Parts: sequence; structure tokens; C-alpha cells
Amino acid sequence: MSQNKRETDRWVRPFFKRYRKALALALVLGVATFAFASGLMVTSGYLISAAAALPASILMIHAPTIFVRIFGIGKPILQYLERLTSHDWVLRMTSSLRLKLYATLERDAVFFRRSHRTGDILGLLAEDIGHLQNLYLRTVFPVAVALLVYALGIVVLGLFSPWFALVLALVLGVEVFLVPLVSVLANRARIERRKALKNNLYGELTDNVLGASDWIFAGRGQDYLDRYRASQDALRALDRSLNRFARWRDVASTAVFGAAAVLLLAWAGGYFGGAPGESANWIAAFVLGFFPLIDAFAPLPAAATETNVYRDSIRRLNELPEEESEGEGAMAAPGSPTSPAPTSPAGPVDLRIDNVTFCYPGTTRDVLRGVSLHIPAGQKLAVLGCSGSGKSTLASLIRGDLAPTSGRVTLNGTDASSFGDAMAAHIGVIQQQTYLFNMTLRENLRVGNPGATDEHIRTVLDQVGLKPLVDRLPDELDTLVDEAGLRFSGGERHRIALARVLLQDTPVILLDEPTVGLDPATERALLDTIFRNAAGKTLIMITHHLQGVANMDQVVFVEDGLLELSGAPAELERTSERYRRLLAFDRGSAMA
Repeated sequence: MSQNKRETDRWVRPFFKRYRKALALALVLGVATFAFASGLMVTSGYLISAAAALPASILMIHAPTIFVRIFGIGKPILQYLERLTSHDWVLRMTSSLRLKLYATLERDAVFFRRSHRTGDILGLLAEDIGHLQNLYLRTVFPVAVALLVYALGIVVLGLFSPWFALVLALVLGVEVFLVPLVSVLANRARIERRKALKNNLYGELTDNVLGASDWIFAGRGQDYLDRYRASQDALRALDRSLNRFARWRDVASTAVFGAAAVLLLAWAGGYFGGAPGESANWIAAFVLGFFPLIDAFAPLPAAATETNVYRDSIRRLNELPEEESEGEGAMAAPGSPTSPAPTSPAGPVDLRIDNVTFCYPGTTRDVLRGVSLHIPAGQKLAVLGCSGSGKSTLASLIRGDLAPTSGRVTLNGTDASSFGDAMAAHIGVIQQQTYLFNMTLRENLRVGNPGATDEHIRTVLDQVGLKPLVDRLPDELDTLVDEAGLRFSGGERHRIALARVLLQDTPVILLDEPTVGLDPATERALLDTIFRNAAGKTLIMITHHLQGVANMDQVVFVEDGLLELSGAPAELERTSERYRRLLAFDRGSAMA
């Protein structure tokens, strides 16, 4: 079981291994910092005691004075180097972690759309990577330093008195082992509850912000605020409970440190006591030398408590789709593939789907089962099906966003999933919702072809029927489209999407429910524009609506992951009773 866990952890252990030298150096510097801090107090205590004894000559305290200077100068230098090294180590690791997360989000965008809410993605970006940064900086590093200081201090003390070293090891062991353990057990449920509440808050926030207009139009804006405030109040109540426990825990820790100091004073008084002299000077030295070490042990209970947060963050990150390859290549920047991108298909694109089965990760249901389809260059294909039938998944497989569980989807013999970003040169996509960025119209149109000239852009706008509209805009192509393109209607946004695809000049155009939400007249006009401008190109239209299907060369019907009907529209209307019922139902709905 543990071996399997080690094999599946792709977000913590690999980075420990990669940056182990920096970690080792930071630990050495951390221990050395506490050693110098303790050494400073030891020599200072000895010097104060020796000076109080009124030595016959200043030379009697010359050596302690030198060591005070050495430790006094060395301690801040070592502390600076330790902070510099440890933070550099942590920032390098978390930078790689974020890069890996962004690469995963980019590569598996379709997976996230189907399996994660927007709030979940926001939680991964804002919370979980930050928690891993704290795992390294506030838990791993201080715990390792504290254990090394604990072991080293007990060994040094054991050189003077083994039995007292054992006693002090037991007393400090309460702070080093018992208090952290109690903190973890007492706060586990609270920490997990707080983490779950914060994750839900991210989800609720994004849901409510994206749907704010619906709350307002329904007259329930106050209900939205009340729900969000209730969640915030629950989170604050948990924080108050955690803070209350932390205060009592700090009191217990202070009592442990006080007991250790008293025991050390009593032992040193007996071990070095007696008549005033050089030996008695070590009493203050040993007691004062203990106090800087408290700073090493004090963070342990809080660090242990936070491990519950880290466990959930690590689990959420490891549930993300696995990298195609591990090691340095797995951490490569987005857009920097570890293997050469496939070459462009030569000539017209011949698209084949051979016995494809697909099942989403973490599920057992096959969304598609044994689907085979040949789409030769220039063919116009309509893929029909009800919601949830698998047609949108088929579109994602054609685009290469997903790889089949079994079977192959190929463009001229090359697997579609191997193209990556290069697929944009071969397949242009018009989706259900066209997103326009808050930039100029020109910049939005150049998304598909950054090198398009204004003349080319105006030609394409004329082709899709938008030239009169653009001529009326205050700044024409330099007009800002407003956030999400709210300046334009739904039909106009779809025409802009078509213009983008035409500027890309791809041999294949894929329409994924392109007319959802449009009125029948706008829908017919848009489809006529698409068909007119797609002459000579391969056109694949994913739809649950039969409007425009008569213009296609072939129609396939997907139901429960299987191809149930296939053929030319006219042939199906003549030979298939089921297709005639669908056509009649669709025409009735359109008329209604």
C-alpha cells in the first residue's frame, strides 16, 4: 500500500529528489544558525559570570570575549544565508510546481471542464500550491532542523551527564513529539472541515458571480449574500476554535520550556556548583545556552497541525491527470513538448475513427463504444444525438483534446492526440459559446491568425456578412468589444467566430452546437453563411438539431455511445422511419 502511494505521488517526492542538494545545504545552515545562537549565549553567560568574579587580569576573560564576537558576528550571517538558501529552494520548487500545474491545466482543459467546477480550479491555483509551499517552508524545513538540533543537543549534553541527557530528552520530547501529536489528533477534524469549507467557498463564489444576474433577476440578491455570509461565519467560527486551542497549546509549550530550563539550572548548579571559581561560571553558560534552542522547537506543534491541510492538497493534486512522462520533461513549460511535434499532414486531410472506445478517467462507463467512421477530405458530416449521447466527446477526440481508451483517431494516419497545439493549423472550431476578449475587434479576429492583414480581415468580414456592422462601429476594427463580447448579439459573436476560423484557413472546420440559443431566422442565416464559406473544406457539425442537415453529405446518429444511423440525408429520409420521426419532430419544434 505504501509502495503504491510512493509511486503515485507526483507532486512532493519528485521535487525533494530534484532539489535535495539545496535542501541539505539549507538544513546544515539552519542547524549551524542555532548552534551559533546557542554558542553566543553560552560564551556570554560564561563571560558575565567570569567578569563578575573580578579576575586578576583581563587576559582571564580574553578567550570568552573573542568567542562572543565570533558567535555574535557569525549567527546573523548564517541566519541570512539559511533564509536565502531555504527560500530560494522553496521558491524554485513551487515555481516548478506551478509550471507543472499550468501545463496540466492547459493539456487537459477538456478533462477539467467535465470533471471540475471553476471553483475547484481556482482552489487548486490559489490554495493547494500555496499549501505545498508552506509544507516545505513551515513544516518540512523547521521539523527537520528541530529534530537535528534536538538530537545534537542531547548528544552534547550526554558528554557531561548521560543520565541527565536522558531526563532532558524525555522532557523536551513532550514538546518535540507529544504536543505535535496531540495537536494533530485534536485538530484533524477542524482542519479538514476548514479546508472543505474553503474549497466550497471557492465553488460557491464562482457559481454565484457567474450567475449573479440570475439571482438579481429573481429578486433574491439578498439570499445570495446571506448564503455566502453564512459560509464565511462558519469558517470564522472554525478559525476561532483553532486559535483557542493554539493559545492553550502555547501555554503548555511554555510550561515545558520552563520546566526544562529549571531542570537544567538545577543540574548545572549541582554539576558545576561549589565554591566560586572557573567551574561555577558554566552554570549560567549552560542555562542561557538553552534559550535560543526554544526557537527551534516552538514551531513544531503548529507545523504538525497543518499536515492535515497538506494531505488534502497533495491528494487533490495527485488526482489530476498523470503526466505523459516524468522527470525534467514532465516539468517543461507549456508549449514546449518533450518530443517533436508531428509533422503537418500532407495534402487534404483524411480523418479516420477506427473502433474507438472512450471512458473518462475515474469512471467505469464507456461514453463511446466501438465507433468507426471515415471522413474523407471535403466531406460535410452531421453528428446528431441527444444530450449525453457522446457526440461532444467524439468532437473532443477528433480535435485531439482527448485520447481514445482504445482504437485510434487519425489525421492522414497520425494520431490526433499527438498534435497538441499544432492541431490549430488543421482543425478550426466554432463552439456553442464564442468568447470574445476585452480587446479590439482586430485583436479578437487575429486569435486564429496573428499575421492577418487588415485587408484580409475586411475580406473575411465581408464574407461572413459583418462588414456593414464593422463600418458602423465607432473605431471600426479598433473598437473594444467589451468583456465577453457583450457589445455584440449572439448571432454576431458566432459570425466573428466563423471569421476567426476562416482567417485560420484550416482544411477542417468543426462546429460544436454552433446555433444553440439562436432564434430560427438567425440560425438559418448563420448556417447558410457557414456552408457558403466552407466550400471545399471538410465540415463536421455536432448538433442535436436537424436545421441545416439537408446540406450535409452524410449524417450519423450517436446514441448511448454507439452509431445507430448513418447515411446521406436524402437516403435516410427515404429509408429510415426513425430519421423521418426525428425530422418531423425537429420541424415541429422549429415551427413552434
